[in-house]
Amino acid sequence: MKDQGKKQDAVMGTLKEQYQRIPVPPEARERLLEGIRQAKEESSENKSFEKKSRLKKKTGKGKMVVMLKRTAATAAAALAAITILANSSRDVAMAMVRIPVIGAIADVVTFRTYESKEGNFEARVDIPEIAPLEGTIDANQDIERYANELIAQYEADLKASSGEENYSLTSLWDVVFENETYVSIRIRTTQVMASGTEYVKIFNVDKATGKTVSLADLLQNNSQLLTAIGENIKAQMRNQMASDPSISYFLDSDTPEWDFQELTGKESYYFDREGRLVIVFDEYQVAPGYMGAVEFTIPLDVTGNLT
Repeated sequence: MKDQGKKQDAVMGTLKEQYQRIPVPPEARERLLEGIRQAKEESSENKSFEKKSRLKKKTGKGKMVVMLKRTAATAAAALAAITILANSSRDVAMAMVRIPVIGAIADVVTFRTYESKEGNFEARVDIPEIAPLEGTIDANQDIERYANELIAQYEADLKASSGEENYSLTSLWDVVFENETYVSIRIRTTQVMASGTEYVKIFNVDKATGKTVSLADLLQNNSQLLTAIGENIKAQMRNQMASDPSISYFLDSDTPEWDFQELTGKESYYFDREGRLVIVFDEYQVAPGYMGAVEFTIPLDVTGNLT
């Protein structure tokens, strides 16, 4: 237990030392320091508790539960401080990636936010970026290019209507998957005019190369595997429509030219917690608008291990 306390003190000391080298906004600095103070107090209380326990020579599950709760509180306080700091600015997040152990939770940040409000038009586009240890990340250019296309379309529509029509554009992001090899950044965009439309774009980035990995790249341009995945999606569509009359896809319809035919290798995808491939389609892409954006999880016996 003494060693555990020393390790906690060492971690807190390292974190504070690294923190002091980072340019931090004043409000973020105060919140981080408060988190560090709280973590140290918890660590001190743990030591005091351990000393009293040794003097009284008491053992049992009750004491272990208390110790676990105190350790969890210490970790939670430190994690809260790290999370606040990581999201305070791009410079901060990039610096934190260089701190051992905590880089994995601080390497994707909001690079910039585009906001506009003119007449009945309004937009907010959060643009993520992977903060590199060194050099540049090619995928960041792909992400920014995609965001700029959204912004350019919004500004063109604004100019054409002089802001008189009702128009709303919201684009937000999250990290939907991450392991030692890939990080998957999902961008959800909602465009509201007479009705709403949802778009989902996922950038899967190879951590070793910093490049975006398309579905075709992931499958190593294996057309047979791409076809097998497409056929599995069709089977899932048919099963869902057969079991629920409210579900509808563009498949086996009276207008086959509009039906879903096959995958192209350009579709958005990510992996779930079990490592299964999940294919994502935009609203209206393979189903009527009321279905929204739809996803299909592909069994491992179809794809094999891709992660």
